[in-house]
Amino acid sequence: MQRLQDRVAVITGAASGIGLATARRFADEGARVVCVDVDEEAGVKAADGVGGLFVKADVTSEDDVARMFRTAYDTYGSVDVAFNNAGISPPDDDSILETGLDAWRRVQEVNLTSVYLCCKHVIPYMRRQGKGSIINTASFVAVLGSATSQISYTASKGGVLAMSRELGVQFAREGIRVNALCPGPVNTPLLQELFAKDPERAQRRLVHVPVGRFAEASEIAAAVAFLASDDSSFITASEFLVDGGISGAYVTPL
Repeated sequence: MQRLQDRVAVITGAASGIGLATARRFADEGARVVCVDVDEEAGVKAADGVGGLFVKADVTSEDDVARMFRTAYDTYGSVDVAFNNAGISPPDDDSILETGLDAWRRVQEVNLTSVYLCCKHVIPYMRRQGKGSIINTASFVAVLGSATSQISYTASKGGVLAMSRELGVQFAREGIRVNALCPGPVNTPLLQELFAKDPERAQRRLVHVPVGRFAEASEIAAAVAFLASDDSSFITASEFLVDGGISGAYVTPL
């Protein structure tokens, strides 16, 4: 399919995981991809692999965020899709009883403030064009509670979900769609590293997934491509769950 033919898509956190898989999917569907990351080496490799453009940027810096969208527009002449995906889940973000204020603030800056900045600076381009699709990465933990808490991560993703809903409503009649992507656990390097150290911790999570496995990054990328395309033209202000059935489950299959 070529649903994104010649559309300009900016992806943050594009050097690995869901971001990298989405860059590849977007390119396969005909998009001109701008890969944004703080990791220059991996980011350049990602952009080269999809025939796109790499922009090194810290998404917590307003100047960097403004520059990355300006660079995309100056290079390609439009900004049609923004996948605001960059995020972190550090080990010092734990129970509210253990998580310090510095860890709380760092996660909020990367996971929530960066999405605010990206939306703030991409919407003016889309308003001038009269169209655009914004996909913000939230999480299934934005709609479910967990006894194995990462308190700042959870709160940040809830904020992304609420902000996406509000922006989707506010700008709907200007042709701009804003949706919150809510993935379940994804088989990314970050998750592999976490659960390789503690298989029991992985199993404690897998038992709640009706499908019986973690998602592959390419499966999440397929959902992002749908939300970016005209196939989702009547979808905005939504929480788009791609979670293997977690949020709908009570007792899962044996």
